[in-house]
This record gives sequence, structure tokens and C-alpha cells, in this order.
Amino acid sequence: MLLERQSELDQVSRALRDAHSGSGSQLLVGGPLGNGKSALLQEIPTLEAAEGFRVIRANASSLEQDFAFGVVRQLFDPVLSRAVPELEERWLTGPAGLARVVFADDAPAAPEAPPVMMQEAALQGLTALLRNISVDKPSLILIDDLQWVDEPSLRWLSRLSKRLDSLRVLLVTAVREGDSRTERPLVTELTSFCQHELRPAPLSVSATADLVSTHTGEWPDEEFVLACHETTDGNPMFLMSVLLNLAYSGVAPAARHVDMVRSLRPAQLRERLIQCLQTQSEPVRSFARATAVLGEHVDVELIGHLAGLDAIGAATAMRTMHQLGLLKSDQQPHFMHLVVQDAIEEWMTAEEREELHLRAVKLLHGSGYPAEQVAAQLMTITSQHDWWAIEVLRSAADTAMRRGAPEVAARYLRRALLDASPDGEDRARLLVDLATAERGFDASASVRHISYAVPLLRTVRDRAAAVVRIAPTVLVGASRPVRDLLERVADELGDPVMLAGVDRELAFRLEARLRYSWHSDPAQLGDSVRRLLALGDQDLVGSGAERELLVVLLDAAMLTAKLPADEVARLGRRVLDHEPATSSHVHTALPLLVTSMAAADSLDDLAPWLDLALERARLQDVTIEHALIRTEQALVFLHLGRLDEARAAAYDALDLTALDWKGSTATAAVGLAAVALELREPQLISRLLDLNQERTDHACLAAVYRMLHGSAAALSGELDRALEYYLECGRALDRAGWRNPVLFPWRLTAASLNARLGDKDAAMELADEARARAVAWGAPSGVGRALCALGRLTPGPHGLDLLRESVEVLGASGNIFELAKSLLELGTRERADGESSAGDHLRRSQELALRAGANWLVAKSGEELETADAPGVKASLTKSEYKVCCLAVDGHTNQEIADILQVTCRAIEKHLTNSFRKLGIRRRTELPEALAGAHPEAVRPASGRA
Repeated sequence: MLLERQSELDQVSRALRDAHSGSGSQLLVGGPLGNGKSALLQEIPTLEAAEGFRVIRANASSLEQDFAFGVVRQLFDPVLSRAVPELEERWLTGPAGLARVVFADDAPAAPEAPPVMMQEAALQGLTALLRNISVDKPSLILIDDLQWVDEPSLRWLSRLSKRLDSLRVLLVTAVREGDSRTERPLVTELTSFCQHELRPAPLSVSATADLVSTHTGEWPDEEFVLACHETTDGNPMFLMSVLLNLAYSGVAPAARHVDMVRSLRPAQLRERLIQCLQTQSEPVRSFARATAVLGEHVDVELIGHLAGLDAIGAATAMRTMHQLGLLKSDQQPHFMHLVVQDAIEEWMTAEEREELHLRAVKLLHGSGYPAEQVAAQLMTITSQHDWWAIEVLRSAADTAMRRGAPEVAARYLRRALLDASPDGEDRARLLVDLATAERGFDASASVRHISYAVPLLRTVRDRAAAVVRIAPTVLVGASRPVRDLLERVADELGDPVMLAGVDRELAFRLEARLRYSWHSDPAQLGDSVRRLLALGDQDLVGSGAERELLVVLLDAAMLTAKLPADEVARLGRRVLDHEPATSSHVHTALPLLVTSMAAADSLDDLAPWLDLALERARLQDVTIEHALIRTEQALVFLHLGRLDEARAAAYDALDLTALDWKGSTATAAVGLAAVALELREPQLISRLLDLNQERTDHACLAAVYRMLHGSAAALSGELDRALEYYLECGRALDRAGWRNPVLFPWRLTAASLNARLGDKDAAMELADEARARAVAWGAPSGVGRALCALGRLTPGPHGLDLLRESVEVLGASGNIFELAKSLLELGTRERADGESSAGDHLRRSQELALRAGANWLVAKSGEELETADAPGVKASLTKSEYKVCCLAVDGHTNQEIADILQVTCRAIEKHLTNSFRKLGIRRRTELPEALAGAHPEAVRPASGRA
């Protein structure tokens, strides 16, 4: 499929018509590698103007360049072999007979070329032969890759080009620009006689779209087409190679596959490029190798130095590579496509690559280039180097960390370990730096590398400083060896009370980590609470280390619920007042404070604090810290009742994919699980379960994921299985001492499941226990939620009172979602009982649900509100109330009605009181009219007596 070549084909058609009339000419098709020269030559014989021409072809190649008259033989052998003997003899008569020596089977090959006189005669004979052949039928000669034509053939073609104007012949040759062999005198002479030069241009975006459609069988997305065009610059060869690869892989031309297009490196294209490179001059080859080694973003002069070229030689080589189509420009060394670099690297031997990279390291380092550029070269070298290489790699790692690329920093540091001593302090310091880089994306490796480093450090202060590089939040449920390491270093350092300065700070940080590592042990949790209580009024917010310890102690108090929520919140706010909102706080104990404050229902200060920390993470482009802060925000938004924002934050954290969620911190896991449980979104639950299929390393986190399994089972209708998951989770959490009713409200869910399964007694027992625990903890959101659950299960006025109390308590909480739910329950119950306040409560529930982003709750409130506002809703009397009212309208006294219905007089009074309230009346005399308005079927003449 030839696109956007009509102008060139029109020129060829005009030349064909002239040749048919006896005025031959020569056309040259030029341009870089892959611009469509060969395809154009293939298309020419199909032109209408080429009808009646004898097509004579030859494709020159490097393999035949030393074969004398090799291209001439390609041109004439097929023509002569197809001719009948009489015609062949006629063609070779007269001067044309001098050409017989060329076609003899024993014709000599270069360098044993024929004698000059014999060759001159042969050239005359070939021209005469072509003239004879073209008498009865004009000839179209097509020669591809002119740069590879052998010398004798070139000599004849050059002579022919001077005589074409009197022949019925059109000579079309294609030559690759930039190739060193195009500078041979005979090639230059031949091309100088061309009447016209055709240069097929790069394909446009529109033509690219047509090609993509042809090869994929469907019309492509615009983004896909643009990606194809930009990565290939419209070069047909590059574009076709990419499209063939995509078609073979069955890739649809959709926008979602743009990254695949940009990263493709077709193997067949590499082979073609290697063949091209192998035939170039040594300066060009050296420049290509140097560019591939140094990359595209260094100075041309530096590439020239590495290639051993001066400024002029480097500029010439770069210009040649651009002419060849390997570079996008002759001013900057940018490869046409990623595959060009691949081809150059594949073409070099391992020894060449190692030697060039080593020279590049020294050249970049000596020229003062940034450490990361030097480090990139060191990463490719396997041999060991001196101490300066370690310093370069460490410096590069520091730069990578500052720009938010810890994975890159870790790669530099792992490479530096190859040059470090096997058991010296230099190795230990590299391991500590590596652990610091890894703590966000590979927590287990971070801890492991610290444990390797500590024994290599000489002083206890250095060992302590190394250990506190471990983020506290990854230590919950730590293995015995890790705890032993923490205890050993803490013992070596001593009691913080007896220390001062840096050592005191380190001691507090060690205590914080050691205590948190035991936070799945109820006895150790209790000890941490006692440590907190023993502090009394002692100020522990003066230094970062003291605050870190206080946060861990508050976490213990929150998990066990042994300290009231308001006290935890008070101390938490003091910590927050002294902590700057940095993105790096995720590697300290502060994420524990987020959980504690959320459970204590004290988030007014924390939400804007996290907003500022997130903004700084975005400015620094630190993806890992960004993801962890979003998990914190997800939990905060959840406990503020802002479900749509909680959902967005949770998905953001997961979509960033910067974290190893299987090794993620306990706070991140608990936070995301809490959001998924509240939202009850199967997709989010499934993603979390897929990421954390086996959390047997930590009993409490395993329990949290059992709740996720329980929620998934409940959503699929497996209520018995769901209940078992929740009860099993509750038992595990209780055994560990994790008893906070706000953070782990498993009893309320289990109560709801029991109620749905018909076990009202078990449901009431669980809900009542949940209420008692929530009241003991004291967070308004927890108390209100438990009262709502209990009120839902409790019939009659007492249930209504519990719901009213729930709404009142939640009014002091920041959780608008829980308040909206309680208002819905209260309004629904009031509507059923005919309460006039039902509509107000339902309207407020709907407003809050809308703010919370809880669409299902908005819809439910709306349904109830429509019913509450419907005419006659206040007169929704029960059957018993309706019967009593009818008897009263008939004139019966209360006692008479009681006798008729065989109930107590007190029961009749209660029915009438409820009926009066529902009907909106105060006196018995108003009853007939009110009952008739609400229940027309009840209207009948009063008889005084039934």
C-alpha cells in the first residue's frame, strides 16, 4: 500500500512517456534508510505509463560488490534467457556482440578485472545491446541500492546516463543517503546526470492512520495514531515494523496501548539497522557506539571525545547518521527510534561495551557531570572500582531520593555494594542507606538490610542510629530476630532517663520501635498503657523522639481502649501541634497518630494537616509517600463520613502502585480495609484481598482481612459464612487486645448478620455489648453508631428513644455519614408511628447523605420522605387502632370497647392516644371527621351503639 507518493509517481509517468517517444532520461530516488525508496521502485512498473515497457531490474547488495559486472548480469541475464535464440542472436549482432564477454560463464571476477581495452569494448557492447533491446519495446531499468553497485557496472551505467536522451530507456536508481559508498567518484558522476531527484517524504498523520487501519483491520484511536507517528517520525520502514509487531501480538489500535507503541523495539528492524551500521566508515561507527553508551542527553563534543573524534569529525559523523535516518537531527544526537540504540548495543561485543562504559565513567566524572549520569554508566559495568565509584553512587542515590525516586536510589546503592569491602563499616553505611531507600516499597528488605548492617558498625550510637532508620509502622508483628536486635541495641544504649543529647533521642526512638513491635501482644500492650499513665503530666512533646514514643503509647491506649477517647485526642492534638506537615512523616510513627485520632473522633486539625503533607509530597513528586498519605486520608475521610472522598483516596493509593502492599504497614492495611468495609464495594474488597491473600505473618492484620472476606460473603448472600468470618475475626482481635469499638466495629456487623438470619437474641446481645464498649471508649461516632444499631433492633418506644439518643450523640461527632444513617432510621421509625417530626429528620438525612457522597442513602431517604409527605400518612393506623377508632366513632366508651375486644381499658386508652397523635387531633369529638378524612371507608352514620 503506497501512500502519499503521487507526486513522485507523476514525475516518473512523465519520464516514461518521454522515453517511449525516444527521449530517455535518468531519475534518482534518494533519502535516508527506510523512507520508501524500494517501495516506490516496486510501484513504478504498475503505472499506466509503464505499459509496453520491458522492465529490467537489479538489486545491488554488499555481497556482490566485488563481482565485476554483477549488477549488469542481474539486469540482462533474465532478459536474454527469456528471449528465443533468434531474437537473442539479433540483439547481440554488430557492436552489441562485444558484450558477450560479460555474459560468458568464465567471466573474471574482481580484483582480476578484464584488461582495460576488453572492458572498454564490453561497455560499448552493453550500450549497443540495450539499444537493440529497446528498438521494438522501450526499456525501464530499475536499480535499488546504487551505493552497492560494483565498479564495472557503475562505469557502464555512467556511460549510459550520458546517452539516454537518444534511447527509448528510462533509468531509475535508488541510493541511500549518508552511506560512505555513495561518495565513490563513479556514484557521484552517475547521480550528477540525473534529470530529476525524487525524495519520498515522511508519511503524514493521516497516512499513518490509514496504514494502522489496514494492518489492524479497524479504525484506530487518535492517540494511538499520534503515538505511532511520533515514535517513527512517519518513516515507513520504522512504522511498518511497529505495525507488524502489533498486528502479530493482536494489539488493538486503542488509546490504552499507547505506551506499548512507544516502547516497542521490533527485532527485524534491529537486524536491518545492524546491517546498515556495519557498512559505515569507522568514524561513523565509533560515533554511533559512543552515542549509544553516553545516551542522547550529553554534549556532542563529549560524544566525540569518547569516539576519538575531533569537533569536525564528530559533526561530520553526526550529519552522516542523520542522512542515514538514524538520528532525528544533524544538530542533536537523538536517535530516530529506541530500536536504533538497541541495534547499536547488540552490534557491540561485551568487551567493547565494558571498555566504552568504563571510559565514559572517567570522562563524565572528570568533566564534572552530575552524579546520576556517572552512576548510570557505573551501573552497566560489572568490574570493581575504587572508593570514588562508591562515593559517586551514593551521591547519585542522594539525588534520586531528593527527587522522589527511592527505587532508583536503591539500584545505585546495590551496585555500590559490589565495590564495598565485605565486612567493613563502608558496607554497613551503604546497607543503612539502602534500607532507608527501601522502607517505602520493600519493607521486609529494609529491615533485613539493617540487620545485616548493625553487626558491622563499631559504636553503639551508630548501631542505634541504624536501627531507628526502620519505619516504626512496619514493625508490628516483627519476627523474633528483629525484636532481639531492637532489644540488644536498646540495652547497649541504656535507659533514656540516664542519657542526654543524641543518645537520649535515640533511646526514645528505640523504645518506640520496640514497644510497637509487640503491639499484637495483649500483655505488652497493657505495659505500654501503664507506661503512658506513669508519665502523668510529664511533657513528652519537646523533641521528635519523645513525640514518637508518645504516639506509640497512644496507639496502645487506643487499641485497648483503656484510656478514654477524649484523653487520647487531647494528647494527640498536642503532638500534632508540634509536628510539621511533611511528606516524610509516613516513615515515622505519625501514621499511628492518624489511626488514634480517627478512632477518637478528633479530626478537625488532622484533615488540613494531611492536606498540606500531601501537597508537599506532590511538589516533591514522591510517589511512595503520596500513596501512603492517601491511605491516611482515606481513613480520615471515612471517619468524617465523607465517603466519596474516602473512596477516591483509597483508589488513588492503590492505583499509584508504588507500594508493596503485601509488606505495607499495619496502618495502611487497616485504613484501606476500613474504607472497603464501609463502602461495601465488591471491586475494592476484591483488590485488597488479591493484594493480601495471605497475611498469616500478623494475627491482627489477618483478622482484619477476615472481615473483608466476611463482607464479600455477605455481599454474595452467604450470610452464615459471613457471620463466621466476623466472629472469628472478633475472637482474634480480642485475643490480641485490639478492642477499640470504633476502629474494629465487628460486633455491630455481626449483630446485623444475626438479625438477618433470624437470631434476634444473639443480635441484641452483640449490639448491647458494642454499645457498652463504645460508651466506655467515649468517641461520639462510636457511641452514636452503636445506639443506632441497638435502636434498630429494639421495638417500641424504647427503640425510638435509642434512635433519638443516637442522633443527639452523633450531633457532637464530625461523622456526617453516621448521623445521616441514624436520622434515616429515626425518621423511618417516626413515619411508621405517625410522628410529625419524621419528615424533618428524613430531609436532614438526605442532605447529609448527599454531602457524604452516599448515593444509596440519598435514595433511601428520598423514598422514605416521599411516603412521609404523602397525604394521609399521619393516619397510618394499625389494625387494632383502626378498630378501636371505629368503635369510638360509633359512640362506645373506653370500657365498652375494652369489653368488646377483650383487652384492658388501659390498652384502649393507649390505642386512642396513639391514634389521636397520628390523626393530628386532641379531642374525641374531632375523631369522626379525622377518621373519615384518613379512611373514607370508615364513614357511616353514627348509631350511638354498635
